[in-house]
Amino acid sequence: MIQSSLPELLAPAGDMSCFLAGMAAGADATYLGLKNFSARAGAENFSTTELARMVDLANKNGRKIYVAFNSLIKGSDILSAGRLIKRLQRDAQPHGLIIQDIGLIDVARQAGFEGELHLSTLANISHPRDLEAVQKLGVQRVVLPRELSIDEIRQMDEEAPEGMDFEMFIHGALCWCVSGRCYWSSYLGGKSGLRGRCVQPCRRIYKQKGREGRFFSCQDLSLDVLVKTLAEIPHVRSLKIEGRKKGPHYVYHVVAAYRMLLDALGTPDWPHAKKDAEALLEMALGRPVTRARFLPQKDARVSTPDEPTSSGMLVGKIQFEKKNGVPSLPFIKPRLELLPKDLLRIGYEDEPWHDTVPVTRRTPKAGTCTLRLARHKMPRSGVPVFLIDRREPELVHILQDWEKKLEACRKVESPLVEWTPHLPRPVRARRQQDYLVRSSLPQGRETRSSRSVMTALWMSANTVRAVSRTVMPRISWWLPPVIWPDESALWQRLIVEALRGGATHFVCNAPWQAGLFPLEDEKRRPHLTAGPFCNVSNPAAVAVLAKMGFEAAFASPELSGEDYLALPRQCCLPMGMVLSGYWPVGISRHGMNQVKANEAFFSPKGEAFWARNYGHNLWMYPAWPMDLSAHRQELEAAGYAFFARLEENLPPNMPPLRRTSEFNWNGSLL
Repeated sequence: MIQSSLPELLAPAGDMSCFLAGMAAGADATYLGLKNFSARAGAENFSTTELARMVDLANKNGRKIYVAFNSLIKGSDILSAGRLIKRLQRDAQPHGLIIQDIGLIDVARQAGFEGELHLSTLANISHPRDLEAVQKLGVQRVVLPRELSIDEIRQMDEEAPEGMDFEMFIHGALCWCVSGRCYWSSYLGGKSGLRGRCVQPCRRIYKQKGREGRFFSCQDLSLDVLVKTLAEIPHVRSLKIEGRKKGPHYVYHVVAAYRMLLDALGTPDWPHAKKDAEALLEMALGRPVTRARFLPQKDARVSTPDEPTSSGMLVGKIQFEKKNGVPSLPFIKPRLELLPKDLLRIGYEDEPWHDTVPVTRRTPKAGTCTLRLARHKMPRSGVPVFLIDRREPELVHILQDWEKKLEACRKVESPLVEWTPHLPRPVRARRQQDYLVRSSLPQGRETRSSRSVMTALWMSANTVRAVSRTVMPRISWWLPPVIWPDESALWQRLIVEALRGGATHFVCNAPWQAGLFPLEDEKRRPHLTAGPFCNVSNPAAVAVLAKMGFEAAFASPELSGEDYLALPRQCCLPMGMVLSGYWPVGISRHGMNQVKANEAFFSPKGEAFWARNYGHNLWMYPAWPMDLSAHRQELEAAGYAFFARLEENLPPNMPPLRRTSEFNWNGSLL
């Protein structure tokens, strides 16, 4: 049965024309980023003065605006983040903030923000027991992972506390790795996806034993007519379209299509609306589409390795003519009319000549469209060219009408504000035992911890049942970075089993996993540490973890050396870090497609990787480990209380180890 009130339709906006396109097409709400602290740093984004006018326009038309403040926050960012939020509240009053970093929950309230707080999909709320812990922090909405099936969404809904809303992606780009669990771009070059700087290494061509393809390059998600099913789920209150780096043509067509579908639910117009909406989506210039894991009984593959998954419509291929023996400028003979300000993409993302260029003059079908490209971006003959954004006259006129409405909205000056964070007093932590983290006991045998090093095991039914009651209290039990809804009950039983067996120390690799532990039994109350996958990077986040009952925390492995050394002296809990070992560049729920696990595969630059299944997830590793051991002495002097080494057994036939990585130690974590 359809809900009496439909879920809101939430549109993306990377620039002003996209915002107006979403408004014109009938979006109930828009999400957008500011110039700083947005998980889409490549989008144009907005200033606070622009945002004030946009919120005014939204309010006049009964719409809402949410600001995506969903970047990982370093300790040095807290002051500027708090001041920016205070200015937002004073000058614009957006209806909500979408945040990734739990430290911003306290920062936002201290700064006086009065709107709703939404937790981004990057925060990785992935199973039902997460929700109560999230709500206790004052969060009103959770953005669910794209990897959930309809059955799992219903399970989340059934166990959701009253007053908790869900936001769901229904259309747009997919990532091969789980959101908030991808370090691929960061590990290879310091550009963190958690800070909006991902360079999309998953889109490249990889090779394994004679096979090659874009094995990890995902198609776009498109649930289209399946929104009818989502509209029946009470806690699903927002249907979200991805695309803050897309143009207004995409935004208008996709929003209009889903507006049509939602408005026709439960009416005789549904068959016609379905047909018209599908036609609009085909015109949106996106990638090939998939339903991903939404329908569990269907093929859930999201990549087509032998086919490119780039966005846009093929309009021609690069040609050259020689004049007096000298090649001319590249040109195409387009398969359809091109209009001024149409946007073309040259080739694919992983090619050296990949670029986007605007059309400067109208070109008829089969006419000559000359492309003026930088010399270092010069493609070869035959490279495909795609239309990725359209400037049709009808849409231009619609946007002009909405621009006039925006001009009539209030204008504000936005001077700087003063704000000072209130953080708990830092602690001077004593040295604790280090951790040697293993996926299983060596040769199946129990091991004893030394005075300085504690054995840690990735928790599973096999590892818990392989350890005797005598040894159980001396093991540190590490929960996986992602737990899915269909695993929730299993993990609760496994934790109870471990506690009864004498386990006392657990490392949670998402803050919300604290909700899996029974708190009513004082005799078995565990000691909880926030693990490295919690992505802790600032003292405000540590303060929130302390409120949740954590006794210590790991710093995010993505930090630069400067940020590492500054963090412990600011924090109210003892801090640790991963010092060495094999850190995964990504964790995925999507199975390998034409690539075998436990075998090396290679990037275009010859970098070797390998993947292994642990539980319901696929972990992908670089063939070279991270190693910050040379900095241990200065890290101890900075106040770190414990360190971890992540041990993995490499697959056979791996290339010889020629290097190690210091991750972002010498960088600035862009």
